[in-house]
Amino acid sequence: MSYISELFGLEGKVAVVTGGSRGIGQTVSIGLAKAGAEVAILCRTQPDETLAQIEQAGGKAYHIAADVTDETAVERAFDEIFRRSGSIDIVFNNAGICIHKPTLEASVEEWRKVLDVNLNGVYHVCRAAGRIMVEHGIHGSIVNNASMSGSIVNVPQWQCSYNASKAGVLHLTRSLAVEWAQYGIRVNTISPGYTATEMSVDTPDELKNAWMPLIPMGRMGEPEELTGAVIYLASRASGYTTGANLIVDGGYVCR
Repeated sequence: MSYISELFGLEGKVAVVTGGSRGIGQTVSIGLAKAGAEVAILCRTQPDETLAQIEQAGGKAYHIAADVTDETAVERAFDEIFRRSGSIDIVFNNAGICIHKPTLEASVEEWRKVLDVNLNGVYHVCRAAGRIMVEHGIHGSIVNNASMSGSIVNVPQWQCSYNASKAGVLHLTRSLAVEWAQYGIRVNTISPGYTATEMSVDTPDELKNAWMPLIPMGRMGEPEELTGAVIYLASRASGYTTGANLIVDGGYVCR
């Protein structure tokens, strides 16, 4: 085994990815599998394309159906993954939604929907994973997908609920990192900037044209450019890293 494989390899590990049917979740699922992990993709719909790409690459993956906003369903899903795979070593908490609306035009129901998926969903998944890791003495790694929007306010689109939810993810992560360090469980976040997924690509051109001059690197990121960050935080290479937020945004928050 090479030094790089020893540091970053995930052979023998079991990884759970939420929202792995498309976008960042799909790309990271494939990356984790290529790094050697068996990947359980937790989402509501069958992630056929993701599973096919992992199989073609010689990896192992399967689907577990669950809605991250349903605490009971998430608990059952994690119990099933543990029974099936014998461990849960890595979690990439990726499922999320965004509603672009000025606060005075958005409904309270829309606020609750975004917070329920983006913050409550992350909490449910962390709690289910943490319970199993503590009960079975697993020194696991949980990586929560936050956003640069947890640290800055995006312009010119207004997305108060999304920004608040991602700021909550950042502090939830720090809180769990401190609380669970005694069990050998590490909890970190990545914070992507504008990334070329359906969520961003389908955004009106007038918004994207406003973003580009604000990104020092002058372009949107690609989902593949987040895979290395997740693998680093999932692997032994980051063994002394917990409560950290790895920003991958082309320099946006530096301006």
